[in-house]
Amino acid sequence: MRTVNVPLGDRSYPILIGPEALSRLAAECSRRNLASRCAVISDRKVARLYGATVQRSLRNAGFDSILIAVPAGETSKQLSTVQHCYDRLAAHRLERGSFIVALGGGVVGDLAGFVAATYLRGIAFVQVPTTLLAQVDSSVGGKVGVNLKAGKNLVGAFYQPRFVLCDLATLDSLPAREFRAGLAEVIKYGIIYDAALFRRLERDLEKILRRDRETLSAVVARCCQIKAEVVSQDETESGLRAILNFGHTIGHAIEAISGYGKHLHGEAISIGQVAAARISAEQFGLPARDAERIRTLFARAGLPTEISLTAARLERLFNAMKLDKKVRSGEIKFVVVKKIGQASFGHRVPADLIERVLIDLKS
Repeated sequence: MRTVNVPLGDRSYPILIGPEALSRLAAECSRRNLASRCAVISDRKVARLYGATVQRSLRNAGFDSILIAVPAGETSKQLSTVQHCYDRLAAHRLERGSFIVALGGGVVGDLAGFVAATYLRGIAFVQVPTTLLAQVDSSVGGKVGVNLKAGKNLVGAFYQPRFVLCDLATLDSLPAREFRAGLAEVIKYGIIYDAALFRRLERDLEKILRRDRETLSAVVARCCQIKAEVVSQDETESGLRAILNFGHTIGHAIEAISGYGKHLHGEAISIGQVAAARISAEQFGLPARDAERIRTLFARAGLPTEISLTAARLERLFNAMKLDKKVRSGEIKFVVVKKIGQASFGHRVPADLIERVLIDLKS
């Protein structure tokens, strides 16, 4: 079992990573003196796989637990689902000392974390991510929230979990498409922060795609370490943490104009990162050969690197980007890389350059 600590003073917490880690959930909750009444929020697909096991483990340890299963997919990350969860928590009489377990991928983690942050003005929660994307990214750092029709994650909070439990065995049940989508966030860490990790991904990608347990354990732990280092320096994204959004300005806009669910998050930000790399090469000094290395690695991972945009869809994409949380005074700010492993944030990019790069990505 590997442990990565997220150092945030009195809100610090561990990320526990290993096979069969799920069996430790109840014991870890007991160790932290969490109250007896709790709720497990999951989606229906994950609940069928792991819901009964988690419920049984919690109840055998003396916890009074209910399971709330929401529809799977990005469309559940909305305020009407939050209301449904509130009603179930109230019916089960959760109190200020109660807690929530987020069991599932990034959608469930964001949703359950937002419910925890706002119910009774905040109750404890635990992240139990079951997808690669959630294990390396969305479950760590305390960003929780839901979508509006206008854009992704426009309603949310910064709210840290008590701990994160990453069971690598849950990755075995992921469909190939979802596993590959998670690699988009893994590759991102190499691009923005760790050139050695990027080289390892180039070298070991086939092992990772085979879900080799030892390789995955090391890669997941390194991604969590990077995110912990960034979050510990900038918890509320007032500066450095913005680098974690590399490729996300365009990626989130692609999700919004396509209707949430058509593109998995990782697929959309794969395209966004390829575009951001080209922008970085055009204007910010990233060598063209490195922009091509980035595109090639995403393609080798089985992720999309192109998109077809009509003039109307391109206009809608720009409008969606203007709703991004990183927009300042109506101006879109980009994260760029000057070399693999070194990112910077807050850059203005001319609209005509963005448009040209997106048109060049036409599939």
